[in-house]
Amino acid sequence: MKKILFLVAVIATCTATAQSRYFTKTGKVTFDATTPTSPEKIRASNDNAVSVIDAGTGAMEFMISMTAFNFEKALMGEHFHENYVESEKYPKCNFKGTVTNIIEVDLNKDGNYPVNVKGMMTLHGVTKEVTATGTLTTKGGAITAGKSDFKIQLSDFNVTIPGVVTDKVSKDARIKVDVTYEPVKK
Repeated sequence: MKKILFLVAVIATCTATAQSRYFTKTGKVTFDATTPTSPEKIRASNDNAVSVIDAGTGAMEFMISMTAFNFEKALMGEHFHENYVESEKYPKCNFKGTVTNIIEVDLNKDGNYPVNVKGMMTLHGVTKEVTATGTLTTKGGAITAGKSDFKIQLSDFNVTIPGVVTDKVSKDARIKVDVTYEPVKK
């Protein structure tokens, strides 16, 4: 009897966990490293970010393929991949963190919820703590993580800007995240 009760408890826990997890593999992440003196926009977008969020605990993870960033000009992308982030050597950017105020968010109820996110980001082989604010919006069972807009200092991640272009490429990159999650199916 105890084994049956234990098994029922484990199944109930797994079911509750599965229902509180949301996932996407089509998240959009953009970055902009344009300076006021840049003759062209230094920006790119990536529509293939993979992310999962646990609505119960606030745990959140992102994995971004660096080669999936698209630039307006192919040469700019080539410089980005070869000279700055070294995509062949460091093919992914990862973030593992938590929505620190998840207790204030009711993702079972449609609405917009301001959130604070804190965690560790690994880019270019360097791991640093990152904090950001954003909004979680829930509507009809889907969760959108949008309006997150934060900056990282490129030198914090050992991304160096050659002296020849220091007036054209910002020392900071503005990162924007727009992700629509779907419930993880059992």
